[in-house]
Amino acid sequence: MIVQPLNQKQIPDVIALMGLGGPYITARTYSDYWLYATLFSSTCPLALVDDELAGVVIGFRSQDDPDELYVQDVMTHPNYRRKGVVRELLNEVLGRAKAMDCRRVYLTSEPSNHVAHKTWTTLGFTNVPGDDIVDGVSVITDFKGPGKTRAVYEFRLSPDSQA
Repeated sequence: MIVQPLNQKQIPDVIALMGLGGPYITARTYSDYWLYATLFSSTCPLALVDDELAGVVIGFRSQDDPDELYVQDVMTHPNYRRKGVVRELLNEVLGRAKAMDCRRVYLTSEPSNHVAHKTWTTLGFTNVPGDDIVDGVSVITDFKGPGKTRAVYEFRLSPDSQA
């Protein structure tokens, strides 16, 4: 497996891969992925196996709070699930976040996405206490806007941080 930053040449493959992510992930526009590949490639790694796209993570260091890096999307091709692709990609993001002196990497998930919950907790992310419990998962009501209640998961890179 080769892990490398997203680049413009791979955008069509990333769009196709994200198209397989329903109902929790949907592909964004070519312009969005151009932005990610051009301005955020160091926090948007992809995994290649025999020149085939096996997975991708889309992440961004916060411009408002540089101590934080937010992971927007994580997607693995169905042929490569449960083979360590997500672990490798998130390790790449965590390493990059440490190099940028971030204190926390976080991501969100819909409470009904039980596979995601298990994945994040297995990889060392903690479900952030929220204001409600849905399907056994702590959530923050309206976290991503009205009606967008989400489970929030974080990985602390610095034990003294209070994000």
